[in-house]
Amino acid sequence: MSRADDIDNARQFFAADAFARENAIELIEVAPGRARVAMQISDRHKNSHGTVHGGALFTLADTAFALASNSHGIPAAAINAHISYLTAARKGILTADAEEFAKNPKLASYTVIITDEEDTKIAIFQGMVYRKTPREEGEFKK
Repeated sequence: MSRADDIDNARQFFAADAFARENAIELIEVAPGRARVAMQISDRHKNSHGTVHGGALFTLADTAFALASNSHGIPAAAINAHISYLTAARKGILTADAEEFAKNPKLASYTVIITDEEDTKIAIFQGMVYRKTPREEGEFKK
């Protein structure tokens, strides 16, 4: 499979994500090992303090993480994810940039930075995936 096919598959993967769609997350860019998504903050994203809910921030970061980790044409599933909230966001557009930190045949690690329109860091997310590496035909399954 070519890189272009992998990217097309990642775009289809995003299009099938109903939760991302329901949270108004937009795909900006995807490339091997990286992804960028954005979310226009609205009232549905806010908590009772009037700031963006931590769950909305996690969802934004997790969406970028999922796209980046599935951009190689090999299915990947999260096995660990962690987010640190750095400052509150109230309005505007938030962007999540995911970047691959390390990758081997079975595991890959990613960092996602969420920023606002002034490039203020809102949160940092780290995640690890299990990569479902295809087996060679006839290979013994362990």
